[in-house]
Amino acid sequence: MAMALPRLSSSVNKPIRSVFNGGSIYYMTSLPNEAVYEEEKSRVTWPKRLNAPLGVVDPEIADIIELEKARQWKGLELIPSANFTSVSVMQAVGSIMTNTNSEGYPGARYYGGNEYIDMAESLCQKRALEAFQLDPAKWGVNVQSLSGSPANFQVYTALLKPHERIMALDLPHGGHLSHGYQTDTKKISAVSIFFETMPYRLNESTGYIDYDQLEKSATLFRPKLIVAGASAYARLYDYARIRKVCDKQKAILLADMAHICGMVAAGVIPSPFEYADIVTTTTHKSLRGPRGAMIFFRKGVKEVNKQGKEVLYDYEDKINQAVFPGLQGGLHNHTIAGLAVALKQATTPEYKAYQEQVLSNCSKFAETLIKKGYELVSGGTENHLVLVNLKNKGIDGSRVEKVLESVHIASNKNTVPGDVSAMVPGGIRMGTPALTTRGFVEEDFVKVAEYFDAAVTVALKIKAETTGTKLKDFLATMQSSPHLQSEIAKLRHEVEEYAKQFPTIGFEKETMKYKTNVGMLLPHICFDHQ
Repeated sequence: MAMALPRLSSSVNKPIRSVFNGGSIYYMTSLPNEAVYEEEKSRVTWPKRLNAPLGVVDPEIADIIELEKARQWKGLELIPSANFTSVSVMQAVGSIMTNTNSEGYPGARYYGGNEYIDMAESLCQKRALEAFQLDPAKWGVNVQSLSGSPANFQVYTALLKPHERIMALDLPHGGHLSHGYQTDTKKISAVSIFFETMPYRLNESTGYIDYDQLEKSATLFRPKLIVAGASAYARLYDYARIRKVCDKQKAILLADMAHICGMVAAGVIPSPFEYADIVTTTTHKSLRGPRGAMIFFRKGVKEVNKQGKEVLYDYEDKINQAVFPGLQGGLHNHTIAGLAVALKQATTPEYKAYQEQVLSNCSKFAETLIKKGYELVSGGTENHLVLVNLKNKGIDGSRVEKVLESVHIASNKNTVPGDVSAMVPGGIRMGTPALTTRGFVEEDFVKVAEYFDAAVTVALKIKAETTGTKLKDFLATMQSSPHLQSEIAKLRHEVEEYAKQFPTIGFEKETMKYKTNVGMLLPHICFDHQ
């Protein structure tokens, strides 16, 4: 990398050259024909071997992938941050775009041979702004960030000095680690090491963010930046209210829409862009793209000062410098290509219908759980997830998560207000994006709620028969009791038979290696979940 760094432009407004020939895009993903090697001049043997398929080169990894296919086909994926991305996105991510070394930005690279990489990144930026209906004169976007936590840290380092102050939603109240979580005795997130952080919280009686207390705390703490974003909050953010707090404190408003960006793109929930200075997001959750991240930033005129002179936003260069060369080197061109595909998909009518179904499914899921006697934090949902407080059932999220996993339902334990342990929290977090991608509708989530309720009932039976108090004691009872194992097997069979009715995403079930008894195929792979 050259020592002298020129201005790193995001180049989103640069023209994109066509890569089309005769109206059809070149398709270059097929493997070379065996006969080609007989005609090509080669003094070595490895080119032919490098083009061999995965099943020949590494049957062990190929087999694990086949097992994962079976899990995805036969299971119910309820983790809110999970989704099933499309074949076209995976083709781009698995393409030769991974081969090219790149540093810098379109038109300002530190390597040659990047003309097509420039085209792909510029197209991705253009589509990102279009997907969220943003004016390129007022917004820019960096698509190089590798994931959500690095993206947030890049924003902090770009716009804040060391030890300047950040406020964000507390982790036990639905926040995210990358927003600076720390305990009384330990700085958990690296963000809390380099910056001073203070949480705002929910009103525990309502389950909603306590905006009045947030404003009071901000008046005392005087943060330089406030984060509006969550990982386990089932309600919509009041961005206008936080904007007022930020204006009063002269603070930057960072909206982290990682969980909800697909719904924002589809226009089915309010957008943070009207109020935020910076917007970050991951790209694999509700957006349904590859695993990456984006950083959106305001540009152009910020205000007119008392002298009548225009004051411009200065975020673009600072954020681009923070991403590269500040915290990253070479970018993941294959991911950017896949993201461009996902962003194109996000502008279609079908995508909006999908996101509307995500919300409708979650509403029905919440309604059914409440009817079955479950307590939801905030009393319901306005987005893609529900947070179930299990304390009134007499059991915790860790134990229920294990039983759900044993019957092929993927969820995750989660803290709820009042918890003191993140390892044995009182809640379970579940969401609807992944199963909606597979074609689930409202009536299917009524059935999913029934399976969840049945799993909780089994968990309570296991707890009643367990003498010890630790999670390992609970698991030992679950695994050693024949009648409990029989009950688990029966429920697992019901779950699998229901899940198998729906389409697989990213692969054809007809080509799967494992279609029966996948749970019996894993004795040689033992992971300690305790």
